[in-house]
Amino acid sequence: MRALLLVDIQNGFCPGGNLPVPEGDQVVPVANKLIDSGMYDLVVASQDWHPPGHGSFASSHPGKKPFEMGVLSGKPQMMWPDHCVKNTLDAELHPALKSEEIDLIQQKGENPLVDSYSAFRDNDQDASTGLSDFLLDQGVTELDVCGLATDYCVKFSALDALEMMPGIKVRFVEDASRGITPEGVAAAIKDMRARGIEIIDSQKALAG
Repeated sequence: MRALLLVDIQNGFCPGGNLPVPEGDQVVPVANKLIDSGMYDLVVASQDWHPPGHGSFASSHPGKKPFEMGVLSGKPQMMWPDHCVKNTLDAELHPALKSEEIDLIQQKGENPLVDSYSAFRDNDQDASTGLSDFLLDQGVTELDVCGLATDYCVKFSALDALEMMPGIKVRFVEDASRGITPEGVAAAIKDMRARGIEIIDSQKALAG
């Protein structure tokens, strides 16, 4: 039972969005090719869905600027621009993504007191989104992960999939993903590979 997880392919993380990932929109045609391939029994997506004034936003901390380190609930926190606020255009999935073919959209990041990079749980690892239970209930044994951004939400989603669903085979689809910095992408790939996640491209994904 093979599943595809599309991580945060949203307007906010594409050019013109509030927290754009370089070339973020270029993952869309690759993701659509994967969706259309018929290789996956299940296609799921995660969606950042922040309330206004989320604690990870620099604007919620007087004197802080985006991309500075700050503190949230007593722990170090990267301060982000306001992004993917629920019920806004910025939070919507990219309009060219074939979202009508997605079986489940898992929203995340709704708790204003903790950030949530992973599609599976918050950064404190206290609250699960329920996505792992859903995938296990569906009998998923193989999971391909891709999307935005490699060095944050994609990496943490892939690592959590491996940890929260023991025995599942997890692969990272590199050309269907983009990261914030080249250094961050390289470090994320090294980390994923060290944990046993296979690094592949979409051609290999489509080959099975």
